[in-house]
Amino acid sequence: MLLRENYLYFIPVALQAICALHCLRKGNQNKWLWIIVFLPLIGSLIYIYSEILTGREAQQVKSGLGSLFNPAGGIKQLEAKVKFADTFTNKVQLADAYLATGQTERAVDIYEGCLTGVFAENEHVLLQLIEAYGRLQAWPELITATRKIYTRPQFARSRQHMLYAQALDAAGDPAAAETEFKKMTARFSNFEQRYQYGQFLFRHQRGDEAARIYQSMVDEAAQLSPRERSAYRQWINQAKDSLRTLPA
Repeated sequence: MLLRENYLYFIPVALQAICALHCLRKGNQNKWLWIIVFLPLIGSLIYIYSEILTGREAQQVKSGLGSLFNPAGGIKQLEAKVKFADTFTNKVQLADAYLATGQTERAVDIYEGCLTGVFAENEHVLLQLIEAYGRLQAWPELITATRKIYTRPQFARSRQHMLYAQALDAAGDPAAAETEFKKMTARFSNFEQRYQYGQFLFRHQRGDEAARIYQSMVDEAAQLSPRERSAYRQWINQAKDSLRTLPA
């Protein structure tokens, strides 16, 4: 606890030192030094925004905040960028925005169009496309896309890996689906994947096995850090609910 308090104390001090040094180098000593000294944290943040994040950087910050509070406005800007310059990066950014705002079919159209030439197996696009196919329950397309990225380290035990297992089950191959689910059963992690494995087992009349998975998730929750419990809360709570509804 003491170490944490010391750490938090040094954050504004470090910011103050950085801003003061930058201020002296830029020759902005007069008003800014007073603000930085007498308003340590707030003054430093104001200085960073006003004097360091200038021009393009400040515009990017403002644009990001605008997109957060007005997603439609952010999408319009991205659409305009694509019209002006039909580049891979601009198109992927627009597709990501569509996916984030629930416009999944529009995102899929762009992602599929991006998978050409040197970008035919682009990792980011494939992972996003698998996520989009999962939302649309486009299982055959999801399985095909997964084959291009299955051996990549980033795919293993990811959410997309879980969607692949669900796709195999939906396509009528539960044995292959279970093989994939079993690769995502590490303790103290993969809570969503394990919950979905439990759902898979329950659908296939294996309620006792599903209950064991749910119970292990609940038991592990007490040993997680507060941050981890917060991150996995949804799946831990769903595991608890499933245990209550399973036949005794």
